[in-house]
This record gives sequence, C-alpha cells and structure tokens, in this order.
Amino acid sequence: MITVKNVTKKYGKFKAVDNISFEIKDGEIIGLLGPNGAGKSTTMNILTGFIEPTQGEVIINGYNISKKPKKAKKCIGYMPEGVPLYKDMTVKEFITYMAELRGVKKDKIKESVDQVIRDTWLDNVRKVLIKNLSKGYKQRVSLAGALVGDPEILILDEPTVGLDPKQIIEIRNLIRKLGKNHTLIISSHILSEISQICEKVIIINKGQIVAVDSPENLEDTVNVENAINIIVEDKNNRMENIKIDGARKVELIKNNEDGTKEYKIIPEKDVDLRKTIFADLAKENITIFELKKPEITLEEAFMDLIKKNEKEKEEKAKQLEEEKQQEEEKKKQEKLNKKEQKTEKKQEKKEKKNNKKQKGGNK
Repeated sequence: MITVKNVTKKYGKFKAVDNISFEIKDGEIIGLLGPNGAGKSTTMNILTGFIEPTQGEVIINGYNISKKPKKAKKCIGYMPEGVPLYKDMTVKEFITYMAELRGVKKDKIKESVDQVIRDTWLDNVRKVLIKNLSKGYKQRVSLAGALVGDPEILILDEPTVGLDPKQIIEIRNLIRKLGKNHTLIISSHILSEISQICEKVIIINKGQIVAVDSPENLEDTVNVENAINIIVEDKNNRMENIKIDGARKVELIKNNEDGTKEYKIIPEKDVDLRKTIFADLAKENITIFELKKPEITLEEAFMDLIKKNEKEKEEKAKQLEEEKQQEEEKKKQEKLNKKEQKTEKKQEKKEKKNNKKQKGGNK
C-alpha cells in the first residue's frame, strides 16, 4: 500500500508538486500521466525517496519514507528514465552489483540474479557487455536492476521511450507479467500504452491531480453530453438549418469522400434523441447511413481533462484577482470614509470653537 498525503514540493516560489494526495493498493497497476513539466518525475522521485517533499508525507507499506527511508526503500524497485547503466559491466555483473546495493543476502544473490535474468529474458546476453546491447536489451537490464531482490513495488519512469515497435511490445509483455506479482507505477507519454496495461490512471497537470480513475471510466466521463454521431446523405444541405427537438447543438464534423457528411448532435441534458432524429430527418428527406455514440479514446479524455483543469485554474485565478481588486477597493473606500469622517470631525470641532468665540464676544 502506498499513501501520499498532501505532498508539496517547492523550488523557491515554484511548486513542482502542489498538495497532492492519492492511495495505491497492493497489486494495482497504475499509470501516471501528464504533459511535460506536469510534475510526474518529481512525484516519482518523492515516492522513491530520492528527494524530500517540502510538505506532506509518503507512506510505503506502513513506513514513512522520510523517517524510515531504509525500510521504505527496500520495498521499492525503481527504473528511472534514461536507462542509467554501467556500460563496461556485463549484464550479470550489473545485476549482481544492484543486488548487493539492495542488500540481498550473500547466499541469496546468485539465486536472485539468475531468477531476474530468466524473468527479463536476458539469459542469452548474461555475459555480454552492456555497451554492446541494443536499446531494447538495455531497457530490460535496467528493469532487471529494479527487479532484483524482489521488491513489492516497481516504479517505472517512461519504460518504453525510444524503443522500436518490436521492443515496445516485448517490454509491455514483460510489464504485464510483472504486474501479476507486483504493485506497478508507470509514467508514460504514450496514452495507448497506459490504456492497455494499467488498471487505474492518475492524471497530473501543473503539479496538481486532475483525475484518478480507470481508463474506461475516464473515457466515459468525457462523453457526459450523451452526444450522437450520424452520417447522412443530404443533397439539399438541409442539415445546416435543421431544428431537432431536444437538441442543443448540431455541428458538422467532416465531409466524406462518398458525398456523405458526418455530424455530431448534442442534446439537452439527459435527453435520448434517437427516435426524434429518425423522425425529423425523414421529414426533411435526409437519409441516415449511420447513427452511433461517439467513441472517446483515452487521448481525448486526457486532453479534455487537461483543458478543463486549465480553464478551472484560469477562472479561479480570475476570481481571486477580482476578489483582490474588490478588497483593495473596499480598503480604499474605507480609507476614504475615514478621511471624510476625520475631516467632518475637524469641521465640527472648528465650528464649535467658532460658536464659543461668538458667544463670548456677545457677552
């Protein structure tokens, strides 16, 4: 179990990670998604204990990684981006070295190294110098270094970056295999990869968590409009001005090569338009070739959520600016009122003084 509670990481005034919280259960395969500069690598570095959070805490299998780093780190195997390897070592030498660093007992090192070599399909290159390996094999060696000692949690930062299609498939298959016995956290820019491998996705943008859900649910949340896509034959272009009862918007998606057109019809909230569409289009002599619910991909869900998050931040910033201006105006007005009150009091005092003088003169 991994628990992240209100974690913030600051570099000066800049917040790389801004008050994030989430939980990962044992055996889950989690995808960490976000655009460049979102805070993914910072989050991973905090999870591995490589850097300390400015605020908040990370609990790894019951151990606070800041207070009991050795016990917490023993539970984690980390494969950083960029495959940092000692290239003048053989595959077996490097994995053995990693086993020693991880504190594997001396009498268990050989067994552990041999097991990891088999699990990562490196048997045929165990005596080869790392500098002579292809990039796909180097990725496997880096993964083997993270896996040796059999940690319960594996954290993989961009595990397939820079690989060719064949190597990507090999690494993906290996990750699926590892997912049967480990908790996995995978950072990736390849959304289709996350969709295929991961059970749950954490989307992060500008240091804040945008969403935590399964890829399927994230795709469904984007299609909240209950929209319908139709392909029609419309020789008289009547779709341009058609009014469909219960439809909020009809928008052209594309013109097809066969002369048909594809439209997206967005209904009012929770309205099923299918019967109405068939009836209304038939009246206008528009032939329906296809009617379907639009398929939303994880890529679209990701982009939609990021856009919504950016919009919410802009609106919040705008609201804060307005509140700030209102507060400044209020203070300005209060200051002005105090000044006026002070002037009035001075005037009253002056008038009283003059009145006293006049009374004294009359006597």
